[in-house]
Amino acid sequence: MFGLRSSFCKIIDIGPNLLHQQSRNTFILKRKWPPPLHKKGGKPAKLRARHFVYDLVEDTTVTKKPDIKIILSQFVDGVGNEGDVLTLRPAIAYREFLMPGLAVYASPENFKKYQVDENKPKAVSEFSSPYVQRTMGCLSRLVLQIIMSKTQPWTLEPWHIRASFRKAGYVVPEHAITMPPVTIKGPDLTLQEKEFFVTVKINNKEEVNVRCRIHHWATGLDRLPWVKDHWKKPLEALIPEQATTLQNMPLSE
Repeated sequence: MFGLRSSFCKIIDIGPNLLHQQSRNTFILKRKWPPPLHKKGGKPAKLRARHFVYDLVEDTTVTKKPDIKIILSQFVDGVGNEGDVLTLRPAIAYREFLMPGLAVYASPENFKKYQVDENKPKAVSEFSSPYVQRTMGCLSRLVLQIIMSKTQPWTLEPWHIRASFRKAGYVVPEHAITMPPVTIKGPDLTLQEKEFFVTVKINNKEEVNVRCRIHHWATGLDRLPWVKDHWKKPLEALIPEQATTLQNMPLSE
């Protein structure tokens, strides 16, 4: 069994010019029929065609590479603090941490530089998961557009909020949503230029307020005009008791 390293010149057609890109690959091969042995000092036997037939044992270009360890060089929201050691897939470690300069390789020199002690127990986080802070930040800046009928009567319920979250790319179960303290009914165009917030509980522990706005939807001539960058515009609070909280909540950029 032996390895062969092949060097190819890949030619990519980009119109009038040709781009030559070198590619290096390593293949581990095994002869299907090993050549016969020869006596010491004797002349080696002539190899036949069958002796040049190989079985592929391993192609290193498709072999799964082992995880690598990195050390965070600064605080990363939702991930860890400076000096924390992470074990990640090579592609993720390189793309998301090493390239942006958020981490370094876990070499003996870097262990000493960042004073890392892997045997030291990690501080217990006050959050239910490493990603809660990031999730709370995203939800607090979200302006949740709730699409309701302009022609049919309705009463705002948790499943409307859940469906609106789903459209915005968030999966939020109904039991995690706390509705406003008043009943909101429509259609009512006076709700169009007002906002309120609902409270979302994450992992049955952390809570975050999410800004909501109702948009009345209809087809044809009854359709309301779309306002450009409407999420950047501060609006009047639908519920006066929520006005102070809404003013302190960040607006989406």
